[in-house]
Amino acid sequence: MNSSFVKEVYEWIKSLVIAGVLAYLIHTYLFALVVVSGTSMESTLLDHERLIMNKIAYRIGEPQNGDIVVFHATETDDYIKRVIGVPGDIIEYKEDTLYINGEIIKEPYLEEKKEGLEAGLLLTDDFGPVEVPDGMVFVMGDNRRNSTDSRDLGPIAIDKIIGRVNYVIWPIPEIRSLN
Repeated sequence: MNSSFVKEVYEWIKSLVIAGVLAYLIHTYLFALVVVSGTSMESTLLDHERLIMNKIAYRIGEPQNGDIVVFHATETDDYIKRVIGVPGDIIEYKEDTLYINGEIIKEPYLEEKKEGLEAGLLLTDDFGPVEVPDGMVFVMGDNRRNSTDSRDLGPIAIDKIIGRVNYVIWPIPEIRSLN
C-alpha cells in the first residue's frame, strides 16, 4: 500500500475518533437535545418540539424562579416544568394569582392560556401557602389544568434536575430563546 494512503486513512480515523469523543463529552456534560412529550408546558413549549438543555447551569449556579428545567420525575420519566419557587419561598395561589413570599408575581407566559378560558374558570386552582424546603424547588407546568407537577409530586430535589432549557431548535420556524 501507498504510505500516503495509509497516512490519509490514519488521519481520517484520528479525526473521527476525536470528533466522537468530543461529541460524547459535550452531550454527557454540557448540552443535550430534549424532545417535548405532552402538553403540560403549552403554550410555551409544544409537543414534539426539540430543545437544547444546558447541563452545567446548576453545577455553577442555582435554579431561579422562572427557569424551565428538566428533572428526573420517576425512575423512567423526565419532566419539563417551570421553577415557581426556590428554597425558602412561600408559594400561594389565590384567584389565579401567584404570590411568592406575600408578593404578587406576574406570569406573562400564562396570558394566552388565561384568555382561552371560559368566564369564571381559573387556570390555576387555589393552593398553599407552601414553603419550599432547603435543597428543593417547586415546579409547575404552564398548562396548569393539564400538568403533573409539584402540586401532585411535591417539591423536587435540586439534585434531580438534569439541566435548564435554553432554546427551542425544532421545528425551524419556531426557533427561539427561552431566556
